[in-house]
Amino acid sequence: MKKTMRAMVIKAPMDYSIEDVPVPEVPAKGLLLKVEACGLCGSDLRTLRSGHRNITFPWTIGHEVCGTVCAVGGEYDGKWQVGERLAIGPNVYCGECDYCRSGEYELCEKPRELAQHWQGGLAEYMAIPYESLQRGNIEPVSEGVDPVLASVAEPISSCINAQQRAGVTLGNTVVIIGSGPIGCIHIALARLRGASKIFIVDINDSRLAFAEDFGADALINAEREDPIARVLELTGGKGADVVIAATPAPVAPRQGLDMAKKGGKVIQFGGLPKDNSIVDMDMNKVHYKGLYIIGTTTFSPMHFKASLNLITTGQFPAEKLVSHRYSLEDFAEGSRLALEGKVLKGVFKP
Repeated sequence: MKKTMRAMVIKAPMDYSIEDVPVPEVPAKGLLLKVEACGLCGSDLRTLRSGHRNITFPWTIGHEVCGTVCAVGGEYDGKWQVGERLAIGPNVYCGECDYCRSGEYELCEKPRELAQHWQGGLAEYMAIPYESLQRGNIEPVSEGVDPVLASVAEPISSCINAQQRAGVTLGNTVVIIGSGPIGCIHIALARLRGASKIFIVDINDSRLAFAEDFGADALINAEREDPIARVLELTGGKGADVVIAATPAPVAPRQGLDMAKKGGKVIQFGGLPKDNSIVDMDMNKVHYKGLYIIGTTTFSPMHFKASLNLITTGQFPAEKLVSHRYSLEDFAEGSRLALEGKVLKGVFKP
Protein backbone atom coordinates (compact mmCIF):
# COMPACT_ATOMS: atom_id res chain seq x y z
CA MET A 1 0.00 0.00 0.00
CA LYS A 2 1.25 3.46 -0.88
CA LYS A 3 2.06 5.82 1.98
CA THR A 4 1.15 9.01 0.14
CA MET A 5 -1.49 9.92 -2.42
CA ARG A 6 -2.56 12.80 -4.62
CA ALA A 7 -5.48 14.80 -3.22
CA MET A 8 -7.24 18.10 -3.87
CA VAL A 9 -6.59 20.21 -0.77
CA ILE A 10 -8.39 23.47 0.00
CA LYS A 11 -6.25 25.76 2.15
CA ALA A 12 -8.60 28.77 2.10
CA PRO A 13 -11.50 29.99 -0.07
CA MET A 14 -10.33 30.01 -3.70
CA ASP A 15 -6.93 28.67 -2.62
CA TYR A 16 -6.64 25.00 -3.50
CA SER A 17 -4.29 22.64 -5.32
CA ILE A 18 -3.42 19.00 -5.93
CA GLU A 19 -0.89 17.88 -3.31
CA ASP A 20 0.83 14.80 -1.92
CA VAL A 21 -0.73 13.85 1.42
CA PRO A 22 -0.67 10.71 3.58
CA VAL A 23 -3.02 7.91 2.56
CA PRO A 24 -5.82 7.76 5.18
CA GLU A 25 -5.54 5.13 7.86
CA VAL A 26 -8.03 2.31 7.49
CA PRO A 27 -10.73 2.81 10.17
CA ALA A 28 -10.72 -0.06 12.64
CA LYS A 29 -14.29 -1.02 11.80
CA GLY A 30 -14.37 0.63 8.37
CA LEU A 31 -12.99 0.46 4.86
CA LEU A 32 -10.42 2.10 2.65
CA LEU A 33 -11.69 2.90 -0.82
CA LYS A 34 -9.62 3.34 -3.97
CA VAL A 35 -11.54 6.21 -5.51
CA GLU A 36 -12.41 5.64 -9.17
CA ALA A 37 -14.61 8.68 -9.74
CA CYS A 38 -15.74 11.73 -7.78
CA GLY A 39 -18.24 14.30 -9.02
CA LEU A 40 -18.13 18.03 -8.37
CA CYS A 41 -21.44 19.59 -7.35
CA GLY A 42 -22.87 23.00 -6.57
CA SER A 43 -22.27 22.71 -2.83
CA ASP A 44 -18.62 21.85 -3.55
CA LEU A 45 -18.34 25.03 -5.64
CA ARG A 46 -19.80 27.08 -2.78
CA THR A 47 -17.20 25.57 -0.44
CA LEU A 48 -14.43 26.45 -2.89
CA ARG A 49 -15.68 30.03 -3.07
CA SER A 50 -16.48 30.78 0.55
CA GLY A 51 -15.82 27.81 2.82
CA HIS A 52 -18.31 25.75 4.82
CA ARG A 53 -19.50 25.88 8.41
CA ASN A 54 -18.62 22.21 9.00
CA ILE A 55 -15.15 22.35 7.44
CA THR A 56 -11.87 23.57 8.87
CA PHE A 57 -9.14 24.07 6.27
CA PRO A 58 -6.95 22.45 5.05
CA TRP A 59 -9.54 19.97 3.79
CA THR A 60 -10.41 17.61 0.94
CA ILE A 61 -13.98 17.76 -0.33
CA GLY A 62 -15.85 15.51 -2.77
CA HIS A 63 -18.99 13.58 -1.81
CA GLU A 64 -20.20 12.02 -5.08
CA VAL A 65 -18.01 8.93 -4.99
CA CYS A 66 -17.58 5.53 -6.59
CA GLY A 67 -14.63 3.33 -5.75
CA THR A 68 -13.30 -0.13 -4.99
CA VAL A 69 -12.61 -1.51 -1.53
CA CYS A 70 -8.84 -1.95 -1.21
CA ALA A 71 -8.52 -2.65 2.54
CA VAL A 72 -10.69 -3.35 5.59
CA GLY A 73 -10.04 -2.51 9.22
CA GLY A 74 -8.80 -5.00 11.80
CA GLU A 75 -12.17 -4.98 13.59
CA TYR A 76 -14.30 -4.87 10.43
CA ASP A 77 -17.10 -7.44 10.28
CA GLY A 78 -19.28 -6.07 7.47
CA LYS A 79 -20.37 -7.54 4.15
CA TRP A 80 -18.26 -5.50 1.73
CA GLN A 81 -15.00 -7.14 0.82
CA VAL A 82 -11.75 -6.16 -0.89
CA GLY A 83 -12.28 -5.84 -4.64
CA GLU A 84 -15.96 -4.84 -4.49
CA ARG A 85 -16.99 -1.63 -6.26
CA LEU A 86 -19.30 0.63 -4.26
CA ALA A 87 -21.27 3.81 -4.79
CA ILE A 88 -21.04 6.01 -1.71
CA GLY A 89 -23.67 8.53 -0.66
CA PRO A 90 -22.43 11.17 1.81
CA ASN A 91 -25.28 11.30 4.30
CA VAL A 92 -24.70 9.60 7.66
CA TYR A 93 -27.91 9.58 9.67
CA CYS A 94 -28.01 9.58 13.46
CA GLY A 95 -30.40 6.62 13.59
CA GLU A 96 -31.80 7.81 16.91
CA CYS A 97 -34.08 10.81 16.29
CA ASP A 98 -37.82 10.50 15.72
CA TYR A 99 -37.39 10.98 11.98
CA CYS A 100 -34.79 8.25 11.60
CA ARG A 101 -36.87 5.92 13.77
CA SER A 102 -39.88 6.52 11.50
CA GLY A 103 -37.85 5.98 8.31
CA GLU A 104 -37.76 9.64 7.28
CA TYR A 105 -33.96 9.69 7.14
CA GLU A 106 -33.84 12.76 4.90
CA LEU A 107 -35.20 14.76 7.87
CA CYS A 108 -32.64 13.43 10.37
CA GLU A 109 -32.09 15.93 13.18
CA LYS A 110 -28.37 15.21 13.64
CA PRO A 111 -26.98 14.23 10.25
CA ARG A 112 -23.31 14.16 9.38
CA GLU A 113 -21.72 13.93 5.96
CA LEU A 114 -18.69 12.42 4.31
CA ALA A 115 -16.48 15.21 2.93
CA GLN A 116 -17.62 17.47 5.79
CA HIS A 117 -17.19 15.53 9.02
CA TRP A 118 -14.74 13.13 7.37
CA GLN A 119 -12.31 13.82 4.51
CA GLY A 120 -13.79 13.59 1.01
CA GLY A 121 -13.21 11.75 -2.22
CA LEU A 122 -11.29 14.14 -4.47
CA ALA A 123 -8.25 12.01 -3.76
CA GLU A 124 -6.78 8.66 -4.71
CA TYR A 125 -8.06 7.02 -1.52
CA MET A 126 -10.93 7.70 0.87
CA ALA A 127 -11.59 6.24 4.32
CA ILE A 128 -15.16 5.02 4.88
CA PRO A 129 -15.92 5.14 8.62
CA TYR A 130 -17.95 2.64 10.57
CA GLU A 131 -20.72 5.21 11.02
CA SER A 132 -21.24 5.40 7.26
CA LEU A 133 -21.37 1.61 6.97
CA GLN A 134 -24.00 1.44 9.71
CA ARG A 135 -26.15 4.49 9.00
CA GLY A 136 -25.16 5.80 5.62
CA ASN A 137 -25.73 5.13 1.95
CA ILE A 138 -23.57 2.45 0.35
CA GLU A 139 -24.66 0.35 -2.61
CA PRO A 140 -22.82 -2.22 -4.73
CA VAL A 141 -22.14 -1.23 -8.33
CA SER A 142 -23.01 -3.89 -10.91
CA GLU A 143 -20.30 -5.25 -13.16
CA GLY A 144 -20.02 -3.28 -16.36
CA VAL A 145 -21.43 -0.03 -14.93
CA ASP A 146 -19.12 2.92 -15.57
CA PRO A 147 -17.91 4.18 -12.15
CA VAL A 148 -18.08 7.74 -13.49
CA LEU A 149 -21.82 7.32 -14.02
CA ALA A 150 -22.30 5.51 -10.69
CA SER A 151 -20.67 8.46 -8.91
CA VAL A 152 -23.57 10.79 -9.79
CA ALA A 153 -26.20 8.69 -7.98
CA GLU A 154 -26.14 11.16 -5.08
CA PRO A 155 -27.65 14.28 -6.75
CA ILE A 156 -30.24 12.16 -8.56
CA SER A 157 -31.32 10.76 -5.16
CA SER A 158 -32.33 14.19 -3.84
CA CYS A 159 -34.36 14.85 -6.99
CA ILE A 160 -36.15 11.51 -6.65
CA ASN A 161 -37.17 12.52 -3.13
CA ALA A 162 -38.48 15.86 -4.41
CA GLN A 163 -40.51 14.36 -7.22
CA GLN A 164 -42.03 11.78 -4.91
CA ARG A 165 -43.05 14.57 -2.56
CA ALA A 166 -44.46 16.48 -5.53
CA GLY A 167 -46.35 13.46 -6.76
CA VAL A 168 -45.32 14.02 -10.37
CA THR A 169 -47.38 11.55 -12.38
CA LEU A 170 -48.88 10.62 -15.75
CA GLY A 171 -50.05 13.54 -17.85
CA ASN A 172 -48.64 16.25 -15.59
CA THR A 173 -47.30 19.56 -16.83
CA VAL A 174 -44.09 20.38 -14.95
CA VAL A 175 -42.15 23.65 -14.89
CA ILE A 176 -38.55 23.59 -13.68
CA ILE A 177 -36.90 26.90 -12.80
CA GLY A 178 -33.14 26.50 -13.20
CA SER A 179 -31.46 24.48 -15.96
CA GLY A 180 -28.24 23.49 -14.23
CA PRO A 181 -27.46 19.84 -13.46
CA ILE A 182 -30.29 19.62 -10.94
CA GLY A 183 -32.79 21.09 -13.39
CA CYS A 184 -31.70 18.60 -16.05
CA ILE A 185 -32.03 15.72 -13.59
CA HIS A 186 -35.56 16.87 -12.83
CA ILE A 187 -36.41 16.89 -16.55
CA ALA A 188 -35.32 13.27 -16.94
CA LEU A 189 -37.09 12.11 -13.78
CA ALA A 190 -40.33 13.94 -14.60
CA ARG A 191 -40.35 12.24 -17.99
CA LEU A 192 -39.77 8.85 -16.37
CA ARG A 193 -42.70 9.51 -14.03
CA GLY A 194 -45.00 10.21 -16.98
CA ALA A 195 -45.10 14.00 -17.26
CA SER A 196 -46.48 14.96 -20.67
CA LYS A 197 -45.13 18.52 -20.83
CA ILE A 198 -41.93 19.82 -19.24
CA PHE A 199 -40.92 23.47 -19.47
CA ILE A 200 -37.55 24.81 -18.28
CA VAL A 201 -36.82 28.39 -17.20
CA ASP A 202 -33.39 30.03 -16.94
CA ILE A 203 -31.59 33.27 -17.77
CA ASN A 204 -28.62 31.61 -19.47
CA ASP A 205 -28.85 30.30 -23.03
CA SER A 206 -25.89 27.94 -22.65
CA ARG A 207 -27.53 26.27 -19.65
CA LEU A 208 -30.85 26.12 -21.48
CA ALA A 209 -28.99 24.29 -24.24
CA PHE A 210 -28.12 21.56 -21.71
CA ALA A 211 -31.82 21.27 -20.87
CA GLU A 212 -32.74 20.97 -24.53
CA ASP A 213 -30.54 17.88 -24.74
CA PHE A 214 -32.61 16.34 -21.93
CA GLY A 215 -35.82 16.77 -23.93
CA ALA A 216 -37.55 19.78 -22.41
CA ASP A 217 -40.66 20.71 -24.40
CA ALA A 218 -40.05 24.45 -24.12
CA LEU A 219 -37.02 26.54 -23.18
CA ILE A 220 -37.91 29.86 -21.57
CA ASN A 221 -35.24 32.54 -21.21
CA ALA A 222 -36.48 34.77 -18.38
CA GLU A 223 -34.13 37.56 -19.49
CA ARG A 224 -35.93 37.91 -22.82
CA GLU A 225 -39.55 37.10 -21.97
CA ASP A 226 -41.89 37.01 -19.02
CA PRO A 227 -41.63 33.41 -17.82
CA ILE A 228 -45.00 33.52 -16.05
CA ALA A 229 -46.82 34.78 -19.14
CA ARG A 230 -45.07 32.18 -21.26
CA VAL A 231 -46.02 29.29 -18.95
CA LEU A 232 -49.62 30.45 -18.91
CA GLU A 233 -49.60 30.72 -22.70
CA LEU A 234 -48.23 27.20 -23.03
CA THR A 235 -50.88 25.81 -20.66
CA GLY A 236 -53.90 27.61 -22.07
CA GLY A 237 -54.02 29.95 -19.08
CA LYS A 238 -54.32 27.15 -16.53
CA GLY A 239 -50.75 26.85 -15.23
CA ALA A 240 -48.63 23.82 -14.37
CA ASP A 241 -49.42 20.89 -12.11
CA VAL A 242 -45.97 21.12 -10.51
CA VAL A 243 -43.39 23.91 -10.40
CA ILE A 244 -39.92 22.99 -9.13
CA ALA A 245 -37.64 25.83 -8.02
CA ALA A 246 -34.21 24.29 -8.70
CA THR A 247 -32.19 27.46 -8.28
CA PRO A 248 -30.92 29.61 -5.38
CA ALA A 249 -32.70 32.64 -6.88
CA PRO A 250 -35.32 34.01 -4.40
CA VAL A 251 -37.57 35.08 -7.30
CA ALA A 252 -38.23 31.44 -8.24
CA PRO A 253 -40.77 30.51 -5.51
CA ARG A 254 -42.61 33.80 -6.09
CA GLN A 255 -42.87 33.02 -9.78
CA GLY A 256 -43.98 29.52 -8.92
CA LEU A 257 -47.16 30.81 -7.28
CA ASP A 258 -48.21 32.39 -10.58
CA MET A 259 -47.05 29.51 -12.78
CA ALA A 260 -48.89 26.80 -10.84
CA LYS A 261 -52.48 25.96 -11.66
CA LYS A 262 -55.24 25.85 -9.05
CA GLY A 263 -54.49 23.00 -6.68
CA GLY A 264 -50.93 22.80 -8.04
CA LYS A 265 -47.70 22.29 -6.16
CA VAL A 266 -44.65 24.53 -5.81
CA ILE A 267 -41.55 22.60 -4.77
CA GLN A 268 -38.71 24.54 -3.15
CA PHE A 269 -35.73 22.40 -4.05
CA GLY A 270 -32.89 24.90 -4.19
CA GLY A 271 -31.52 26.34 -0.96
CA LEU A 272 -31.34 30.15 -0.90
CA PRO A 273 -28.39 32.29 0.24
CA LYS A 274 -28.48 32.82 4.01
CA ASP A 275 -28.44 36.59 3.59
CA ASN A 276 -31.25 36.50 1.02
CA SER A 277 -33.57 33.69 2.08
CA ILE A 278 -36.55 35.77 3.24
CA VAL A 279 -39.01 35.85 0.33
CA ASP A 280 -42.06 38.11 0.08
CA MET A 281 -44.92 35.97 -1.22
CA ASP A 282 -48.57 36.75 -1.84
CA MET A 283 -50.23 34.22 0.42
CA ASN A 284 -53.64 35.10 -1.03
CA LYS A 285 -52.48 33.31 -4.17
CA VAL A 286 -51.75 30.25 -2.07
CA HIS A 287 -55.12 30.60 -0.36
CA TYR A 288 -57.39 31.27 -3.32
CA LYS A 289 -55.64 28.92 -5.72
CA GLY A 290 -55.43 26.12 -3.15
CA LEU A 291 -51.72 25.70 -3.72
CA TYR A 292 -49.31 23.37 -1.95
CA ILE A 293 -45.85 24.72 -1.12
CA ILE A 294 -43.48 21.87 -0.35
CA GLY A 295 -39.85 22.02 0.74
CA THR A 296 -37.55 19.07 0.13
CA THR A 297 -34.01 18.33 1.19
CA THR A 298 -31.46 15.52 0.72
CA PHE A 299 -32.60 11.88 0.48
CA SER A 300 -33.02 8.59 2.28
CA PRO A 301 -31.33 5.23 1.60
CA MET A 302 -34.25 4.09 -0.55
CA HIS A 303 -33.81 7.14 -2.82
CA PHE A 304 -30.10 6.43 -3.20
CA LYS A 305 -30.77 2.79 -4.07
CA ALA A 306 -33.44 3.79 -6.59
CA SER A 307 -31.08 6.32 -8.16
CA LEU A 308 -28.30 3.81 -8.70
CA ASN A 309 -30.82 1.35 -10.15
CA LEU A 310 -31.99 3.94 -12.69
CA ILE A 311 -28.37 4.48 -13.73
CA THR A 312 -27.60 0.75 -13.86
CA THR A 313 -30.62 -0.08 -16.02
CA GLY A 314 -30.07 2.88 -18.32
CA GLN A 315 -33.44 4.42 -17.49
CA PHE A 316 -31.70 7.61 -16.37
CA PRO A 317 -29.41 9.19 -19.03
CA ALA A 318 -26.39 9.62 -16.76
CA GLU A 319 -24.05 9.86 -19.76
CA LYS A 320 -25.81 13.11 -20.73
CA LEU A 321 -25.51 14.47 -17.21
CA VAL A 322 -21.74 13.96 -17.09
CA SER A 323 -20.68 16.55 -19.63
CA HIS A 324 -16.97 16.59 -18.66
CA ARG A 325 -14.52 13.96 -17.44
CA TYR A 326 -11.20 15.01 -15.94
CA SER A 327 -8.16 13.57 -14.28
CA LEU A 328 -7.62 14.78 -10.72
CA GLU A 329 -4.57 16.72 -11.91
CA ASP A 330 -6.91 18.82 -14.08
CA PHE A 331 -8.94 19.98 -11.09
CA ALA A 332 -7.96 23.65 -11.40
CA GLU A 333 -9.22 23.81 -14.98
CA GLY A 334 -12.33 21.73 -14.34
CA SER A 335 -13.36 23.70 -11.27
CA ARG A 336 -12.75 27.01 -13.06
CA LEU A 337 -15.07 26.04 -15.90
CA ALA A 338 -17.67 24.80 -13.40
CA LEU A 339 -17.51 28.07 -11.44
CA GLU A 340 -18.05 29.91 -14.73
CA GLY A 341 -21.14 27.79 -15.45
CA LYS A 342 -19.62 26.15 -18.53
CA VAL A 343 -19.88 22.59 -17.23
CA LEU A 344 -23.10 20.69 -16.60
CA LYS A 345 -21.52 17.98 -14.43
CA GLY A 346 -17.81 17.36 -14.13
CA VAL A 347 -16.45 14.10 -12.72
CA PHE A 348 -12.81 13.57 -11.72
CA LYS A 349 -10.88 10.29 -11.95
CA PRO A 350 -7.97 10.21 -9.45
